[in-house]
Amino acid sequence: MTKLSSWFVVDKADLVAGISVAGLMLPEAVAYAGIAGLPPHRAILAGIAGCLVYAIFGRSRFAIISPTSSSAAILAATLAVVPGDATIKAGLATVAVALAGILFVVAGVLRLGGITGFISRPVLRGFALGLAITIILHQLPILVGVPVQGSNILTYAAALFGAVLQWNPISVAVGIVALAALLLLKRVPSLPGAFLVLVAGILASYLFGLEAHGVKLVGSIKILPQWPSLPDADWTAYSRLVQFTVPLVLILFAESWGTMRALALRYGETLKVNRELGALGAANIASALVQGMPVGAGFSAGFASEAAGAKTRATTVFAAIGLAILIACAGPLVALLPEPVLAAVVIAALTHALDPSPILRLRRLHRDFYVALGAAVGVLALGVLNGMLLAIALSLAAMMHRLASPYVARLGRLGDSHNFVDVSRHGDASEMPGIAIWRPGETLFFGNADTIFSEIMSGSRSEAGLRAIILSLEESSDIDSTAMDALMEFDRAMQRTGLRVQFARVHDRVRDLMALAGVADTTSRCSFSVDDAVAAVMADGNQPKA
Repeated sequence: MTKLSSWFVVDKADLVAGISVAGLMLPEAVAYAGIAGLPPHRAILAGIAGCLVYAIFGRSRFAIISPTSSSAAILAATLAVVPGDATIKAGLATVAVALAGILFVVAGVLRLGGITGFISRPVLRGFALGLAITIILHQLPILVGVPVQGSNILTYAAALFGAVLQWNPISVAVGIVALAALLLLKRVPSLPGAFLVLVAGILASYLFGLEAHGVKLVGSIKILPQWPSLPDADWTAYSRLVQFTVPLVLILFAESWGTMRALALRYGETLKVNRELGALGAANIASALVQGMPVGAGFSAGFASEAAGAKTRATTVFAAIGLAILIACAGPLVALLPEPVLAAVVIAALTHALDPSPILRLRRLHRDFYVALGAAVGVLALGVLNGMLLAIALSLAAMMHRLASPYVARLGRLGDSHNFVDVSRHGDASEMPGIAIWRPGETLFFGNADTIFSEIMSGSRSEAGLRAIILSLEESSDIDSTAMDALMEFDRAMQRTGLRVQFARVHDRVRDLMALAGVADTTSRCSFSVDDAVAAVMADGNQPKA
């Protein structure tokens, strides 16, 4: 059976997973459209178009390409600062989606998928935690039936809990029951939990007349697809739009690739990052054509797809078809859906992101804990866009701090072997008499070269009877001109003090650069191993007398 023919085989698991995800996509679409300040139909059409197009170009079997919470928040921040009325801003939203799609495609063509390495996993974990808390907090007013405003997360929370006497008890009861049911149904992945809760919510609304008790309903959702057109906006509006489009693309891809890669690694599958860039671009362009919202592989829908047992990319097709059928055939019923139930579905989908164990694990490892914590606090304190930029800055700062302050190991021979190890970690390793062997723990570059050589000189000059220094460069596959200048200055300084410098484990590119830079006797002074370097020093008459 060919790959093409096997793709069309309908698996029952994919059908069930698609229906389950469709039940989640509907309330998320309504909620995320509300976050962005756009009509619900724009998010629904975006989810349908994004899923269908991604099924053609993408390769992740779990990815559900639809509006995401983070992209909705950034789009809301974008529309808040661009000038114009509601009509112009609605048109600019479509332009932003199209620009995002084009940037994705260009990045895929130019093979820029490596930029994901600059957004570390601790940053994504912290960002996901902060974002989940933010979204859940913004869903609580819908659940309790009280409108709330706040300039930041603290004032928003204070306003919410300060209005506790105004909470609608019926709305609160409906939301809590729906949330409890969703959390219980999560234990049965084979059942479309979100869909069942939505049906139950509609039934309860019809039987008990919830609207008469002050519970807000979704109301009718009109699907009015139109061909997109450029809004009548000035240059200022377009320039501000472009400024926010790049962060939109970054966070969409960071969230999408993080979801895709995490799920692929869990099942031993391989994805090509640049192909996924192109697939996300095509999905966003398709969303723009139906005047939708930015789309990506949100972690709530992606993990819901996995939990429901998705087997192939057919799941995303069934999810799109299921969402379209829900709106087309059950429009009047969807209008009866209580908004607290929608809020409960979104909250339940994000509960997994509230798990602090991945961040606490970083604390136990003494690695990147404060980076992840800073990312979470940044999102909560500064908002989604500024929080994301702060998180990336923290990640880069942590990397630069590690590279600029590397550990320099003093090596010794392990027993009678040819192996040389860090003497501070191996008590049975012995230093070579008259020879100091040093190994920088990071690659040499302009930010750490002077620090490394200063530490080596400081540790070597005070040692009595020292005849030679061996510098192991195994961590440096290539070095920049500043590091090369520092290496040559170190070499000359050691020669003035009467110490020979021998280089070990020198990569070919570094060896060639040393020769071009004018390092004397490059061929004879560069050894393939530390043991060879020791032998070269001893053969040159530097072995001390007993």
